[in-house]
Amino acid sequence: MKKIIAFLLVFAFGLSSCEKDDICDPATPTTPRLIISFYDINNPTVKKKVTRLKVEGADQPNGIIFNESALDDEKYITNADSIGLPLRTDADTVTYKFTLNYGDTNASLVNIDVLKFDYTRQNIYVSRACGFKTIFQLNDQVPFIQTDPAGDGIWMQDIAPINKHIEFEDETHLKVYF
Repeated sequence: MKKIIAFLLVFAFGLSSCEKDDICDPATPTTPRLIISFYDINNPTVKKKVTRLKVEGADQPNGIIFNESALDDEKYITNADSIGLPLRTDADTVTYKFTLNYGDTNASLVNIDVLKFDYTRQNIYVSRACGFKTIFQLNDQVPFIQTDPAGDGIWMQDIAPINKHIEFEDETHLKVYF
């Protein structure tokens, strides 16, 4: 009988030292990306796919990866009508270069616009397993500055901030008309 009680005590004590696994559920919302949707300038209610768009961060050697399974430069190219861009969690601005018709042999079709986004950051505790996430708020007066570095005219003819509070990725934050 003493052996059974001793076994049960050791077993119970052993179970009390177990900890819950610290694994962040993939469905848990983490730091969101800025969602940009593209629309037809002539029919503003219709989404329009970009043609060979490459997006590069300032001072970054490569572009944003849109297609992980592609090879070479093709992984940085998209033909989608919406994209998600990461914002910096260690600074209040980020600059991206948007190249339309990237790699086209007809240089007159390639057009570059640069957008500098200005925002504030707030870190929010998610859980012990997931840690913190950062949510962003685009500047109310000037959420972005658009420039045309090549002087060939802007291809993003109108940019409308739809939701300046960036907490989730299931909504459009900016609409770009071209």
